[in-house]
Amino acid sequence: MNDNTVAARLDRLPVTRIHLMAVLVVGLGMFFDLYEVFLAGTVSTALKDDFHVSDDQLKPLLASAFVGAFLGAVVMSRIADRLGRRRAFYLTLAIYSLFSVLAAFSPNVEMLIVCRFLAGLGIGGELPLCDAYLSDLLPARARGRLIGWAYTVGFCGVPLAGFLALGIVPHSYAGVAGWRWMFLIGGLGAAVCWILRRQLPESPRWLEAVGRHEEADRIVRAFEAAAHSNAGTQPVPEQRPLDTATAKAPLRTLVTSPWRTRTAMLVVFQILQVFGYYGFGTLAPLVLASKGYDIVHSLTFSALSFVGYPIGSLLSIPILERIERKHLVMLSAFGMLAFGLGFGYAHSTAVIVALGIGYTLTSNLFSNAYHVYQGELFPTRLRATGAGTAYSLSRLASAAMPYVLLPLLVHHGANAVFAFIACAMTGVILDIGFFGPRTTGRSVDEVSDTMGADTPGVVAAAGPSAPTAIGDRSQSGS
Repeated sequence: MNDNTVAARLDRLPVTRIHLMAVLVVGLGMFFDLYEVFLAGTVSTALKDDFHVSDDQLKPLLASAFVGAFLGAVVMSRIADRLGRRRAFYLTLAIYSLFSVLAAFSPNVEMLIVCRFLAGLGIGGELPLCDAYLSDLLPARARGRLIGWAYTVGFCGVPLAGFLALGIVPHSYAGVAGWRWMFLIGGLGAAVCWILRRQLPESPRWLEAVGRHEEADRIVRAFEAAAHSNAGTQPVPEQRPLDTATAKAPLRTLVTSPWRTRTAMLVVFQILQVFGYYGFGTLAPLVLASKGYDIVHSLTFSALSFVGYPIGSLLSIPILERIERKHLVMLSAFGMLAFGLGFGYAHSTAVIVALGIGYTLTSNLFSNAYHVYQGELFPTRLRATGAGTAYSLSRLASAAMPYVLLPLLVHHGANAVFAFIACAMTGVILDIGFFGPRTTGRSVDEVSDTMGADTPGVVAAAGPSAPTAIGDRSQSGS
């Protein structure tokens, strides 16, 4: 094993100001991405009044951004592995920003559905790309904690969407309906983030994986210089990395040995988890309306519940490196199951708010753990593609979600909705428990090089120092 490869040098680094800048800038992009994801649910009751949206029209309106996100996750993740993380970053935010602004000026519900679909192309690529980029960049011992901070910044956008909806949606400003201002704020904020992301370095791991060794070395030296200025440590002596294979990794690699078991595990997980995570955030105002609360009260309760998203994200930071991530995913999924069933049966105002906050708090322990987790499962040349392809199916499942959960809500009530969600989260627990590998505290290269060695039911395809199936041989201890 060559201790002077880019991967080894990155994992030996202390946390530097460049790491922290990347975490903050990526987190701000997540902020507006998550703001947008939860936007349709928060303004849906207002659109019923403004555009006289029927229940049949509400389903494609809620689904449109998720259908776009399905395509966006596949395409943008592939671009990230083929052309680089930075170029994909530019595309995701530019597309989202443009079409979110255009959505604010939609003259009818049909135009709004089209704009939401096109904005979804950018939304879908954002989170898996952030997971891959930060997993590439951050040292193994701090990876979970710092990605948790990025998501904490991002999830502040969710209660912002809730409280802005409460204050803005029921009113008009300068002759413009409040819900239109919601889309405009998100689009313009994403444009500012696009400018900030021009300061981010390209992933050195990706540069090395595609044979651009000199560029990778130059970026790592900048990190080492920052570490030296902060702590007085000496940079690693110059040594050209081994000329690792740079053959392209086609998409079909994900369904060949040894990666197909890990891909299948992640696909099942992503299809099921959306019903728990986005099911609550998207339908909470409608669930409350079904319990007899008017638009102001339902938005107030939703906004208060959404406070749990950043709090849960913040609480995840000290435990992401202390609890094995697959176990944290399973425990938090069980918490969502329990709080969801309670929310469905609750009728007291105080109990509804308390259970709503408990649900969103627990769901962000879950979300942060799995976003860190999915960025660790594949080698550098497949990292964005592997995470993004599986994540794209979660967007497709999210698009189907209104067609499943809304009829349950209308015909059988909130209890049936949360019973369905409980079944989905049970499936998540079993899937991760039986097929998920351990990753906490390990280099991402070690996790891929020991593929199958610690995954129940999977026969190891290679020893700890054997090359992977796609030529990504670098690894480092942690």
